[in-house]
This record gives sequence, structure tokens and C-alpha cells, in this order.
Amino acid sequence: MKQLRLWPQSLVGQIIILVAIALFVAQAINFGLLLRERNRVELTSQTAPLVYRVINALDTRPDRAPDRDHPRANQDRDRRNIDFLASRPTLSGKPRPDVAARAGAMFEDIGLTVRTIEAAEDSRIMPLRRWEQIRSRATGEAPRDHRVGRLTLAVEYEPGKWLTTEARIGSRPPRFGGWLVAQTLILYVIVLIPLLWMGRRFARPLKQLTGSARQFARTGSADPVEESGPGDVRQLTTAFNAMRARIIAMLDEKDRMLGAIGHDLRTPLASLRVRTESVDDEAERARMSETIEEMNRMLDDILSLARAGRSSETAQKVDLTSLADAVVEDFIELGSPVDMIDSDRAVAFVRAQQIRRALRNLIENAIVYGDRAHVSVQHQDGMIRIIVADEGPGIAEDKMGEMMEPFTRLEGSRNRETGGAGLGLALVRAIMAEHGGALQLANRPGGGLEASLVLPA
Repeated sequence: MKQLRLWPQSLVGQIIILVAIALFVAQAINFGLLLRERNRVELTSQTAPLVYRVINALDTRPDRAPDRDHPRANQDRDRRNIDFLASRPTLSGKPRPDVAARAGAMFEDIGLTVRTIEAAEDSRIMPLRRWEQIRSRATGEAPRDHRVGRLTLAVEYEPGKWLTTEARIGSRPPRFGGWLVAQTLILYVIVLIPLLWMGRRFARPLKQLTGSARQFARTGSADPVEESGPGDVRQLTTAFNAMRARIIAMLDEKDRMLGAIGHDLRTPLASLRVRTESVDDEAERARMSETIEEMNRMLDDILSLARAGRSSETAQKVDLTSLADAVVEDFIELGSPVDMIDSDRAVAFVRAQQIRRALRNLIENAIVYGDRAHVSVQHQDGMIRIIVADEGPGIAEDKMGEMMEPFTRLEGSRNRETGGAGLGLALVRAIMAEHGGALQLANRPGGGLEASLVLPA
């Protein structure tokens, strides 16, 4: 089961995620600063009326007025709900040191010196308005409590002299979370949509480059990529197309050269085969013919390995179980010790002739080095495995990788009795790489070697 990858793998996806995270962090910082400023403004709006009343009351208090019984001073004092006390008042409710600190700062700003400041918050039931009383009597409904928040400020303006004042405060919570969410969404739309458009403009030619490179890796040829996108990407595409054209030209030249070499070598080999017929000694003639045949097989392997990755055969859906069974039947008809284990149908998109050649190479190795070959086909983890097992001594673990290199064999000779030039496994590995598969070697627990052609299902 594949794990879900939360982090995108594409360049565009990573850029968008990083920008989105950066915007989120910026908005979070902005939210913190706005919340702090709003709290400061709200605190000032709650404290300012109380500070104003205290300042106005101190400016018009009775001991400063020419006539302490002046009616205007008394009216102002009653209207602003100011109480002058000769002792420290007891405030009910929740203490509000933040209000007291803000009031102190405001007093200091206007140059008013006070000794002590205290503040408290509570809620009180407001008396019913006249129309509320009338409606309650008319409907018979019990009047509901109408509570409002009240803020009380006590100030000691001189030693032992206090004054207190009250003001109503709002109880509705601030509503700016929705506004901030809307602002964030608008910012995301304004920033991410152009970024997505630019990212797609970058990604489209890069995706074409990737597809062309993969096609070249599979087939040895690829279509040129359209030169589009920003200037840097167009320059990259131009350089890639120039490199592709040069490599294809070099590979074509290599194929022509290999074809000429193969033709030039087969001509003298054919001449030698004709001359062997004039040899009187039958045993010597047979040995010469076998040597010429071995040279032909070696030449075929070398040319096939050199042309690996540029096969002209078209890939198609093939039942690999039927293909393996047909190859095994060919060996059985020649009297080779090979058997096929019953296997389920396994269909894959392959080049049949190449897979047949790879399987023949593995079976020949199993017969030469392991006495017998047991062939089977299995489905495993979304892959198809064509397994060739033998009954030989196996291969040392540290030699497994080395055995897949060209011209490498378990023993150093190149005689006909023990095998060819050591190109079989190298050719099989090249064929598997062209199909997006792999050649795997493993020693069997009961003895012998197990060689597997692993192909995508």
C-alpha cells in the first residue's frame, strides 16, 4: 500500500505550497498585530470616557469653585456620575488592571498627576424602559433581565481624597475574524492564480522535455520538443533539441558502422565454412565448423549488445507464459534437459523476439552451468517474473553484479564446452533495461541459481 505524499513532487506544486505557507504565516503575523492594535483601541475607547469625566470633575470640583453651592457645578457633577470620597472606595466586580494602567498613561500624557488608580468591571441590570413596561403588561410576559457591562474607575488625586466614576461598556465580542478570513482568501486568489498560471507555463515545456528524454531512454529516438515558455526554458529546449539531434546522428552512424562490420566479418566466415568442406579429416572438419559457428554466435551477441536500446521491433501485448512454453518446447525437441512448471496466464507489453532471446540465453546458461533448467512464470507485487532455475553450484554473492558485465564468466576460459564469450547476461540485462524491467540473480536455498526476468505487468 502506497503512503500518501502530502508534499507535492512537481516544481509548480512545491512553489505554490511554499507561497501559500508564506502567505499564511504573513497573515498570522498580521492577525496578531491587528488583534493587538484592536485591543489597544478598544481599551482606549473604554478608558477615555472615564478619564474625561475625572479630568472634568477635578477641574470643576467644589473646592476650586468660587461658590461650592454653585448649581451648575452640582448639575455637572450629578450628570457625569462623579462621587468624591474621603476614604478609599471598595470596587465590586472583576479588577481591570489594564484599564487602570491605560488611564494612568492618559493622565500622564495630559500632565495630570494622580496618586493611585483602580478599576473594576461588573454587569448590572438596567431598569426597564417605559415602552418595555407597557409591552410586558400587555403580553403578560415576564420582563427579561437586561444586563450591561459597567466599568468603574477610582482615582486618588490627593492624599486621602478619592473620586469614582462609571461608564457603560459594550458586551458584544469583536467581529473581525470573518473580515480577516475574507481578506486572506482574496489575497490567496490574487497571488496564487497568477502564480499557478506562471507555473503551468514553466511546467508544460519541462514536462515535454521529460517525456522526450524518457522516450529516448526507451527507444533510442525521440521527437523534438516544441520551443515555448519563458526565455530560459526556451534556451534549455533549444539546447536539448540540438543535443538530441547530435546523439541520434551518432547512434545512426554507429548502427551503420556495426552493420558494415558485421557484413565484413560474416563474408570471410562464410568463406571459411566453404573451405572446411575440403578438409578430409571428418573430426577436424567438425571442430572447424563448430568454431566458425561459435564465432557467428559471438558476432551476433556483440552486434545485439551494441544495438541495445534501439530495437526496430514493435512492442505488443504478449502472453509471457505461452512465450516461455514455446521456448521450452524448442529446447525439449533438441533433447535439452528443460521443463516448464504450470503457470497462470501473464500478459505484458513487450517486444516478443527480444524476450524470447533473453529467455533462451538464461536457459542455455542453466543447462551449461547447472545441468537442468526449470522455467516458471509468476505474478508478484505488480510485476511478472519469468524464472529460470538450475541445479548447479550457484554464484558467490560478491560475484552477482560482476557476472552481468560484458565478457565476464565464472571461469576464465573461452572454450566451447563451458560457454561463449560472456555476453549472454549482459545482453539480457540490456534487453530488460529497454523494457523497464530488470535481470535478477539469486542462489536457491536448496542449491543452484535462480535467474529472473522481471517485467512490469
